[in-house]
Amino acid sequence: MDEGVLRVMEKPNEKQILLFYCMESEDLARKVAEQSPLIQLQSINWRSFDDGFPNLFINNAQYIRGQHVAFLASFSSPAVIFEQLSVIFALPRLFVASFTLVLPFFPTGSFERMEEEGDVATAFTMARILSNIPISRGGPTSLVIYDIHALQLWSIHRKLEFYSLFLSCGTTGSLSLLNFLQERFYFSDHVLPLFETGIPLLKQRLHQLPDADNVVVAFPDDGAWKRFHKQLDHFPMVVCAKVREGDKRIVRLKEGNPAGSHVVIVDDLVQSGGTLIECQKVLAAHGASKVSAYVTHSVFPKRSWERFIHKNDGSEKAFTYFWTTDSCPLTVKAIGNRAPFEILSLAGSIADALQI
Repeated sequence: MDEGVLRVMEKPNEKQILLFYCMESEDLARKVAEQSPLIQLQSINWRSFDDGFPNLFINNAQYIRGQHVAFLASFSSPAVIFEQLSVIFALPRLFVASFTLVLPFFPTGSFERMEEEGDVATAFTMARILSNIPISRGGPTSLVIYDIHALQLWSIHRKLEFYSLFLSCGTTGSLSLLNFLQERFYFSDHVLPLFETGIPLLKQRLHQLPDADNVVVAFPDDGAWKRFHKQLDHFPMVVCAKVREGDKRIVRLKEGNPAGSHVVIVDDLVQSGGTLIECQKVLAAHGASKVSAYVTHSVFPKRSWERFIHKNDGSEKAFTYFWTTDSCPLTVKAIGNRAPFEILSLAGSIADALQI
């Protein structure tokens, strides 16, 4: 190969990164900084005025000019989003060389559907807000998000805009285009979204299991299969499905054979955990020797993680392992080291993403 081409293909010099973070993400930020001496933590004074509005101060702001800057965010509740957005919009204006926003979990996209006029997709609103982050000296903001939920972020007027295009595609083409548009995330060209995944962490952990050769991956629905099956295609697979019987939605085995295997249910996020529990029952009923679970984002509102905790009363332990990442810091602190939970940290992956 030509020497000049080889030089072009060589890995560029790594950047020195100044990493700011919100209070919730301090533990994860410290783990990210431990991955590389090129990542230096920076601090912000997160204060409030007497009326409750943020009184924020970016420490050493005069020294970050010309530097590569990143911010590790956690939008765990509406109460903390405004103060973080204030910092996110301020940092690129400080004449930084580049700006990267790391938002491991994009929270507003969990259950949103735009099925009729009048539905309000707050995820679409959040995408538009983030799309308007000021451009730094180095160009648009890089936005790092992990295993984003497939969202229907297109509005009624967006449907009308593409309606004539659907008609010109024929039946099959129209459906394909429709599905593509439904799952698109409408960030503007002012940001560069980098969609990462926690699946490599899961694969590494599965290979460490004593029964690694007996692992079968299960998906709770077709959506999870579409999202992850290509990354896990060297494992045998089982797919479940939710079917409606009267007023109830029941989980059924759709395809695959879990009998005698250690079955690992894989999904992007968990809320109450009801679907995972129903999947476990179905898989056990079809002969699975063990059932574990992996989700990238453990939201667990109202302490719903307690449903999965192993009790010391001799009762059956439904889940052998429950793996999750540290994308939701409040959940990580809540579940601690309680079995069956194990935290697979995104720190190494985030450190790598900051060098892109």
